[in-house]
Amino acid sequence: MSDLEQLEADLNQRIADAADETALEAVRVAALGKKGAVSERLKTLGAMTPEERQVMGPAINGLKSRIADAIAARKTTLANASLNARLVNERVDITLPVRPASLQEGRIHPVSQVIDEITAIFADMGFSIAEGPDIETDYYNFTALNFPPDHPAREMHDTFFMPEKEDGSRMVLRTHTSPVQIRTMEAHAEAGDDIRVIIPGRTYRYDSDQTHTPMFHQVEGLVVDKTSHLGHLKWVLAEFCKAFFELDDIKMRFRPSHFPFTEPSLEVDIGCDRSGDKVKLGEGDDWMEILGCGVVHPNVLRFGGYDPDVYQGFAWGMGIDRIAMLKYGMPDLRAFFDGDIRWLTHYGFPPLDVPSLVGGLSR
Repeated sequence: MSDLEQLEADLNQRIADAADETALEAVRVAALGKKGAVSERLKTLGAMTPEERQVMGPAINGLKSRIADAIAARKTTLANASLNARLVNERVDITLPVRPASLQEGRIHPVSQVIDEITAIFADMGFSIAEGPDIETDYYNFTALNFPPDHPAREMHDTFFMPEKEDGSRMVLRTHTSPVQIRTMEAHAEAGDDIRVIIPGRTYRYDSDQTHTPMFHQVEGLVVDKTSHLGHLKWVLAEFCKAFFELDDIKMRFRPSHFPFTEPSLEVDIGCDRSGDKVKLGEGDDWMEILGCGVVHPNVLRFGGYDPDVYQGFAWGMGIDRIAMLKYGMPDLRAFFDGDIRWLTHYGFPPLDVPSLVGGLSR
């Protein structure tokens, strides 16, 4: 066996033994690179006689061509093997169901949904939305709402107070959304505008059990003008309850009560049936309290910048979480804030299920 034949046999063996493209590239460089075995033999042609060159030239160039073809063929084989291995390892079973889209899996929290429902109802009655800060001054949270200095709500066991400032005053986490009533009146008093607003938002109190949490949601309504009276208040609340609970008729009872910011003050009960496992509204002889209301106190009008001898109005407030529980049958208020995806999947609403008086508030 000649020297070239031996070299070709060795190179073909190394090509066949290359396990991957990296090893094959090393063989190519060792054979056909600038200092490769075949390239070195091509360099010797210049020192040969014409007769030798006539014989060795075709032989060496033929070897070079055959080795290049063998490397190319092996590279194709290795590439196909690599592709087949990836196809096996990265195989996708197209018979499996497609993952649900985010719009199918996502859910709107019941509190957000109920706020949208309330907004839709009162917007249809001509009310707009007012908002205010969660951290309030003592003035807006208590004084301007006619709370006397010794009122129990000002005590530490009822209210979250912030650290004292240098002047001795303390901010509070608002205990109700009523401070926004004062802020709204202040914004409109100079122009003497009529006011029709609802005020949804977070409120905070020291309380925690099955039906109370330290942070909860309320919505208040405020009407201020020169002609409104209790009859208007009763109509507004009756229409709201019928629309929200989606009942053609509903029994309501107004009982005397006391709130510092309204006079007279009333608590509102709705008729229900408690005889079974669920509370059924619109039927039965039982009653359930759902909200408080009343005529805006003259002192509150004064604090807001309105003359109580000219203007009057009414207000009401209710717990959003509570009426959500009542409407959708949720037994424990604390679950609203647990962040349990199973609870939200069960009680939540599809993202595109936007409340509408035309299409229906609930699903």
